[in-house]
Amino acid sequence: MSRDLIVALSGGIGGAKLALGLSHVVAPENLLIIANTGDDFEHLGLSISPDIDTLAYTLAGLDNQVLGWGRRDETWSFMETLETIGGPTWFRLGDRDLALHVERTRRLKAGEALSSITADVARRWGIGPRIVPMSDDPVRTKVLAEAGWLDFQDYFVGQQCRPVVRQLAFEGAAQARAHPDMIAALASPRLKAVVICPSNPFISVEPILAVPGVRAALAGCGAPVIAVSPIIGGKAVKGPTAKMMAELGLEVSAAGVAARYGALLTHYMLDHQDAGATIAQTASVAQTMMRTLDDKIALARAVLDAVA
Repeated sequence: MSRDLIVALSGGIGGAKLALGLSHVVAPENLLIIANTGDDFEHLGLSISPDIDTLAYTLAGLDNQVLGWGRRDETWSFMETLETIGGPTWFRLGDRDLALHVERTRRLKAGEALSSITADVARRWGIGPRIVPMSDDPVRTKVLAEAGWLDFQDYFVGQQCRPVVRQLAFEGAAQARAHPDMIAALASPRLKAVVICPSNPFISVEPILAVPGVRAALAGCGAPVIAVSPIIGGKAVKGPTAKMMAELGLEVSAAGVAARYGALLTHYMLDHQDAGATIAQTASVAQTMMRTLDDKIALARAVLDAVA
């Protein structure tokens, strides 16, 4: 049996970009993308899964590349009307995006699993690789700031990451069950590599790792585990990664992220700007900034070459 299965752990925009690159160099049936659901929350009575949706929009070619989130060709009539009647507008839901949240909510309330809904939407949109939530059970990221605990979306969107982060917690993780397809893939003799995409390690990857059994499955998978640094030249490509690292007392660098993952990794991918960094894992260097589709595909190839 050939080793041809790639498992990618993804959250947020950086994760979706590399997942798109991988989808161009790995056969669809051989790519399993595990989505962070710690960002999920309920808003206006709707069940919203930001990281799953970013992956789905990106892989279906529907993503808004100008904003970096949501759907392209979006309209905002719902939000404009909501504002006129005094509704909360801090979390913006486009009209096209809204349809997905409404349908997901309807099906969840009818008893369908999040993973089943995600798979069906992906099939309808012509997405080849499988997108699987880390768990069908709710896990919610919480941020401890000076004023107390905050729901993640309140911190991230509502307060635009301004509060100083003292601690992170993943509510419900201890009771959650890892999705069985993720655990089966990590135990499969077909597994060629696990790729941790260049996502925020604290709020995109560590919620996945907090689900019981996931760290052990990664440690025992018998295949290379490679992470791509979300930090280039001491700065985050996007989002609050660098700010969080500084506030948590960690070295704000590519090496600092590698140290955070520690023995979980066998390999680490750095940008050329950080080629001189001292890394405990086997290190490789490539252009990790992904601006174009060619950049995404080139980085995906470099990641697979590094673990080959």
